[in-house]
Amino acid sequence: MSFNAGFQFNRLVRPAILAIGLCALGSSAALAQAASGEPVTIGVSGPLTGQNAQYGAQWKKGFDLALEEVNAKGGVKGRPLQYVFEDSQADPRQTVAIAQKFVSDPKIVVELGDFSSTASMAASSIYQRAGLVQFGFTNSHPNFTKGGDFIWSNSVSQADEQPRLAKYAADLGFKRVAVLYLNTDWGRASQNLFSEAAKGYGLDVVASEGYQPDEKDFRSTLVRVRDAKPDAIVLISYYADGALVTRQIRTVGLTTPIVASGSIYSPKFIELAGDAANGVFTASNFFPGDSRPEVKSFVDKFRAKYNEEPDDFNAVAYDTIILLAAVINQYGTDRTAIRDGLAQIKDVPSVIYGKATFDPQTRRVAGARAVYLVVKNGQFVLWDGKKPSAT
Repeated sequence: MSFNAGFQFNRLVRPAILAIGLCALGSSAALAQAASGEPVTIGVSGPLTGQNAQYGAQWKKGFDLALEEVNAKGGVKGRPLQYVFEDSQADPRQTVAIAQKFVSDPKIVVELGDFSSTASMAASSIYQRAGLVQFGFTNSHPNFTKGGDFIWSNSVSQADEQPRLAKYAADLGFKRVAVLYLNTDWGRASQNLFSEAAKGYGLDVVASEGYQPDEKDFRSTLVRVRDAKPDAIVLISYYADGALVTRQIRTVGLTTPIVASGSIYSPKFIELAGDAANGVFTASNFFPGDSRPEVKSFVDKFRAKYNEEPDDFNAVAYDTIILLAAVINQYGTDRTAIRDGLAQIKDVPSVIYGKATFDPQTRRVAGARAVYLVVKNGQFVLWDGKKPSAT
């Protein structure tokens, strides 16, 4: 299936235009009975190439599973729901160009992304001026939704995430921590929030070192961290840079335990970090071993479709499509109606939250659960409550 004429696609990626339902219903005729007419189109800005490409791939699996369900049940307003995915590489320069393309195309009723808060916020003013909802479902920078009343997120804010990470470090028994953080708007804000929260949990931040997104050699930084004699290193990173830092930490003679932000929670982190990933602690809003019925149902469906375990980014992508389908069904396809609907809709089923309802002032959802994890034998597993010295 090709996208309607008049929409020019990014040269790096074919759009994922989906009229989903064939697998569930068995034939195109059955799909037509479930949802028919002109598709309702969501625009997605995110990384499909570059160092953050794995996140885009994880999104698509969550999107596609949700779209199968939505379209098998009649779509939205009886029409199939689909998305077009523009590859931004999570680059702020590209997100601006994509935003200009999306806001000028009347077929796009809502936009999802981008991956990083820095990339998303670069384009927020364009979406706000045009009156197209920018839904940053992985955008945890506390200032992201402050960009205007068309800027929304179901991501847990770093204002909540970093205090949880500080508590985890304290629960693990650490007292002196060194923080290594990605030197972006997101990383700096997260580092500040962690350091503030650390004080309340009795943690002493003995070193704090930023690094650039394209940095590859961290040895001089790690020597300074080693000399500060921390009993734990806190990483505020994404999976690719976090894995590289983790590998290099062990090359300068540091055997210090590592506690990482939930943004490293990806199979790619373990793949890239190799054996150095073992023993890394992290926290997540989702874990496939969670016993909650909404998590178990999602995991079962995901395994059946992909024959693999889902992670946080699969889950939040799935949640986002389910949420927006509910909003469009109830409030319509008009761009302003979608914004207003987000403020009014209540208790949408959610893997991450159980039920999702927005605070119309902050334009975020509250109530995500924290799950403490550790890497053992090349896998993320639930932390058993034992402190590192006792393992």
